[in-house]
Amino acid sequence: RKGGQGRDMEGSLRISEAASLAMHAMAYMATREDADPVSVSSLSRSLGVSEAHLGKVLQRLARHGYLESRRGPRGGYGLSEGAGELTLLTIYEAVDGPLRQSSCLLDHRVCTGSSCIFGGLLESVDSQLRDHLSGTRVADLVLELDQIREA
Repeated sequence: RKGGQGRDMEGSLRISEAASLAMHAMAYMATREDADPVSVSSLSRSLGVSEAHLGKVLQRLARHGYLESRRGPRGGYGLSEGAGELTLLTIYEAVDGPLRQSSCLLDHRVCTGSSCIFGGLLESVDSQLRDHLSGTRVADLVLELDQIREA
C-alpha cells in the first residue's frame, strides 16, 4: 500500500512468542530458591502472559523432559534434573523446531540480483542469534539475573 500503510514487516529477529515464553519460563524457574513446583497461573502472572498459552508451552517442555509436572492443588512445574545445562537453543528448538536462517525480511524475495539490499546483515544477525542461544545455558541466566539484582 502507498504512504506506508499496511502490515508492518517483522524484524529479522523472528522468535515466536511460544519460544520466548519457554526461555523466560525456564529462566524464571531456575532463579527460584525453593524447589516447590510453580503453578501455571502464578507463572503467567509473573511473566504477564496468557495462562492458556503458557500452559501449552510448559506441556511441550515437559514432554521433552526439560520440566517435571505435578498434578493437584499444590501442583505445577519445576525444572528437571540437569535442566540448568540446557542451552537456550535447545529450548527454542523444542518449541519452534530447528532455528532457520533468514534469507529475506519480506514474505516473497524481491531482490533479483545475487545479493540482498541488506548485504550480509541478515546472515550476521542470524549468526549472532545462534551463537547467543547455543552459548547460553539456563544456569548462566541465573548468574546474570543475580548480578542484575545485586547492582
